[in-house]
Amino acid sequence: MPVNPYAPPSLAGDLLTIHRLLASPTQIRRRLQTITDMRFISDQILTQRFRSSGGAVLYEVSEPIFNERDPEAVGPGSEYPKAVTPIGAAALASVLKWGQATRITDEAIKRSVPAGAPVDRALRKVINTVIRHIDGITMSAVASAVTQTQAAGDDWIATTATILRDIELATAKIDDLQMGYMPDTIVMSSTKYAYMASDDKISNLRRREATDNPVYGGDIERLGGLVVIKAPLSSLPSDDVWILDSKQLGGMADEANVDPGYTVSEMAVQIQTERLATKDSWEMWGRRITVPVVQEPGAAIKITGTNP
Repeated sequence: MPVNPYAPPSLAGDLLTIHRLLASPTQIRRRLQTITDMRFISDQILTQRFRSSGGAVLYEVSEPIFNERDPEAVGPGSEYPKAVTPIGAAALASVLKWGQATRITDEAIKRSVPAGAPVDRALRKVINTVIRHIDGITMSAVASAVTQTQAAGDDWIATTATILRDIELATAKIDDLQMGYMPDTIVMSSTKYAYMASDDKISNLRRREATDNPVYGGDIERLGGLVVIKAPLSSLPSDDVWILDSKQLGGMADEANVDPGYTVSEMAVQIQTERLATKDSWEMWGRRITVPVVQEPGAAIKITGTNP
């Protein structure tokens, strides 16, 4: 019989602490506060919050900000002309529960150093998977609703690219609608961000020798007055660039009430655990009950032609 030449692994701390954590929603919530790998793109571009009722949310699409009747000159003692305030088209969206479960065995907990590492990895993977899936649904909903486009002067890989001009022209197109939209966000893939951050024309316009320049390890957080959101391509419907008014484009309709046993992370993902005594393991699952609502499609525009 072969002999294991290595000493058995040792653990610092009490294994019972990990099991107590898994059994306590409060302790899991504290653990979730340290997990910040991914953030919902959905909540950054659809910042409004809607309350669902009966598993659905009712909202209005493209509500006009002007009355159909123009003001008129009013004589002394005369009555003001009346105008009917227009409303947007009614729309209904069903709230869905998106979730996933995973299992952690007692052996995985006992044989890991530190013992809580498998718990952190499981939490991180469940939350990240839920985030990626819902972000994909949200961006698909935005792509389906938004019809405005602005063609790029040239693809962003070319030396003749005019990235900043493309962004400014797209922003101007939203402004010219005169609907009160104020573009404040730009969404692009990590690859498009790389081309933008290394573009010579943009680099020459930035402050020199500043520590927030990408060459020093910083990020371009704002460009042309827009907050830059760098998204994985898997969460985007296409490798195009999106400019939008995050305050008016729409929102997420979440079921706010939390069922017994669940704890909610700051990413709005609900987590619960259950002890499977006959299997010497814990089951952990996460979910988000939500639906993206695109209320003002005119508040966004897609820059096309950025790919070669």
